[in-house]
This record gives sequence, C-alpha cells and structure tokens, in this order.
Amino acid sequence: MAAEPVAAATEAADQAEEAPAPEEPAQPAAEGVMRLATAFTGDLDGMDERRRIRVLTVYGMPRYWLDEGQERGIVYEFFHAFEDHVNEQLEKKHLRVNVIFVPVARDQLLPWLVEGRGDIAAAGLTITPERQALVDFSIPASKPLSEILVTGPSAPAVGSIDDLAGQEVYVRASSSYYESLEALNERFRAEGKPAVKLNPANELLEDEDILEMVGVGLLPWAVVDDYKAESWAPLFEGLTVRKDIVLRQGGQVGYAFRKNSPQLAAMLNAFVGKNEQGTLMGNLLINRYIRDFDWAKNALEDDDYQRFSNLVEYFRKYGDQYSFDYLLVAAQGYQESQLDQSKRSNAGAVGIMQLLPDTAADPNVGIPDIHDPENNIHAGTKYIDFIRSRYFNEPGIDALNRGLFALAAYNAGPARVQSLRKKAAEQGYDPNKWFDNVEIIAAQEIGRETVQYVSNILKYYVSYQLSVQQAEQRTQAQQAEQDG
Repeated sequence: MAAEPVAAATEAADQAEEAPAPEEPAQPAAEGVMRLATAFTGDLDGMDERRRIRVLTVYGMPRYWLDEGQERGIVYEFFHAFEDHVNEQLEKKHLRVNVIFVPVARDQLLPWLVEGRGDIAAAGLTITPERQALVDFSIPASKPLSEILVTGPSAPAVGSIDDLAGQEVYVRASSSYYESLEALNERFRAEGKPAVKLNPANELLEDEDILEMVGVGLLPWAVVDDYKAESWAPLFEGLTVRKDIVLRQGGQVGYAFRKNSPQLAAMLNAFVGKNEQGTLMGNLLINRYIRDFDWAKNALEDDDYQRFSNLVEYFRKYGDQYSFDYLLVAAQGYQESQLDQSKRSNAGAVGIMQLLPDTAADPNVGIPDIHDPENNIHAGTKYIDFIRSRYFNEPGIDALNRGLFALAAYNAGPARVQSLRKKAAEQGYDPNKWFDNVEIIAAQEIGRETVQYVSNILKYYVSYQLSVQQAEQRTQAQQAEQDG
C-alpha cells in the first residue's frame, strides 16, 4: 500500500501531542527482533499464545533461499502451507499464528531445537537412533533413501565399500553420513581392517558445496543421499555416482521437534501424512525443486541474487544515514513491491517503496526523481524515519516498537495508528507495544491488512538478517577450504 502524502499525514496525526526529540538517534531493531529466538520449550498451545512457530533450517538451494528477496524452496513452501493448516485447525482469523524461518548452521539445528531457540527443525534430516535420543520426529516425509559414495577425478579406484578402509573421508560431524561411517568403522575394526579416517568438514558447508569440491578434484569423494548425488552430478563435471557403494539403506527423512510435545506432534503428523512424498503436494515440490529444477540457472548463474545484493547496498546506505536497520527497510520494500522498481499502483505510487510523487516532493522528504531506484529507496527510508521521529519518539517506546509503529503508519497512516494506540490503552493493552497489544486493536478496527503488513515485514526481516549472515559465512568457509 502506498504511503500517504506527508502533508495529509501530518495534518491528521498532529491531533496527538507531538513527542519530544530523543537525545540520541533510535538504534536498529535487530536486538528486539532477535527476541524471537529467546528460549521457549513449550508445546503448540504456547506457540499459539506467542503466535509464532519457528522453523530451523539451513540456507541453500533447493531447501530454503532468497531470490530477489522472495523466500523460496521446499522447506519454505511446505511450511508456508503448514501455517495455513495450523491457523485453519486453530480457527484463527486476523491474528494468525505465523511460521518464521530461522536459517542456522547444520550443527546448530538440534541444539537450538532442544534449547528452545526454534520449534521445528526442517533440513532433510534422516531419522536415526542417535537423533531420536535427543528429539522426536514426525512420521517420515520421504520414501526410503540411500546414502552412497560419489567420487571425483582425484579418487583412487574403488571396487567395493571395503576399499574405503584406511582412507580419509571429509564429512560433517553433525550429519547422518558421519553416523553411517562410524557404523562402517565398527565393522572394519571387528574384521581387523583399518578404520576410515573421518575428517570433520566445516558445518557451514552443504552437500552441494562438498560435491563441487569433489568434482574439481579438491576432495576424492563424498558420502551423500542418493537423490542429491543424482541432482548435482549433471551440473558438476567430474562426478561419478556410485550407486553400488551404499553406506545406509532404507533411511527416511522427517521433521524434528522437542520431546514431550504431543500437540505439535499431532498437528505436524496430520499435515505430513497428507502432504508427504507420494502425495499431490509432496510430488509437486519434489518435481519443482529436485527433478525439474534448473540447477545451472539457479546455482551458477546467480544473477538474481547478485541484483538483490546490489539493491541491498542502497538500503544499507540510507538505513545507516537515518539510523534504521537496512534489512528492515529492505523487508518493507519487498512487502511493498517485491523490490520491483517498475511496479506502479492504481493510485500512482511508484517503485520499490511504492511512494506517491507528492510524498517524495514534500519538504519533509524532498527527494527528486523517485523513478530512479536509489532515489526511491532514499525517499522511502527518509519518509519512514520522518514518521518514526515525529510520532513515535516517546520515551516509553523502545527502538523495535518505534520501527514497528512507523511501518504500521506507513501502511495505515500516522493518525490511524495514534488512534489505535489510544484505544489499546483504554482497553488495557500496552500502547507502546505493537505485537500482542496495539495490533490486536488494529485487527479489530482495520482487519487483516495492517496486521499482516507488519507481520510479513518482520518475517522477511528475520529471514533476511539470518539468511544473509548464513550465506556470507558459508561462502567464506568454502573459500577458506579451497584456499587451504
């Protein structure tokens, strides 16, 4: 929704008492948003009360990644549908339970889950006895799969699995592959053969990263799930898929959650049972992201993500200038236009931030030529800073909620949000907090639009923040391994 003209917003909202200017600029909202990751170890009823289910996953194709700001992947689509299922079953209307994706490193998945920093772990986790000792799993979401050997040009000849005795394998310690190799070593020791030397791989490297290193000869071989080997082999020259060398057969993938969570287990199992591999939705996702996925376009010709990265630099520049978290503004830009500068609304709003020309031209903004992407982002960031500074700088409002109220006002207008805050106080809610307080009044007075607007931006923000960090770390880790 386009931001309303500054003059109109100011005239209406000035009915409220103007707040004094703060002594220091408002700080970025990251610390407040990261409260989402504070420990919570309850069941679905507690998630319902908190209105969020946190899905821990690992950033990367085809599982979960950002494409010009849009969340994509098997995990995203599956749990986006699960969010609808949960809200339907709990009979939610405007105040929905939101699924939020939290990308982490592989070795953080289960520890974070147990600690209560996430509620479901979804990253192609094979169900194993070792993992079942720590967490519970949903019913299997996949057909039986195998863990096999994939070799590269630097690999010595391998006739059978026994030829791995005494050899070195590069493998993540958190993976089921590591467990399978440990089981193989038990057999080798019992037979008097030398054990496989397990060289722990960096946990930020995914299977596709390791397979790429095998393909160019940096590593001789790797152990991966059979469907991953078949998907990546056509892309990376030099890979040989050895379906005859199997370390685990009949493994199945599931979604992990904390023990003693019967409500979540029932909800998740009901959904998985209707949407697992072999069902209409399960097969649709497999076909879209595995069988028919354009790996070369999406993995190697990464122009889409590069364009997004270039655009984010504008958000960073003007976010820093106006002391606004740049990824929060980028998330707003995605909510407004999907970061599409060519987008125009019927009301005449322009570009990424969906600004009206009158808004950009107002002396409180004063940024010309918003048809230029940088100027558009500059004007949008300056306008939201104007809203925040003029209407939400009261001492009782923390940095996070100043930003949230400014976002709500960008959508609904400052006068409307000030009115909502007043009604929230009258009904016993905290007028200085958006979530679970003023947003409840917004849902009653406005309906879903503004509530969903702020909620979506927060979800995009969390995903941007963690995904960008995770992607950067993975790139650094892969480069370090190749340089070393």
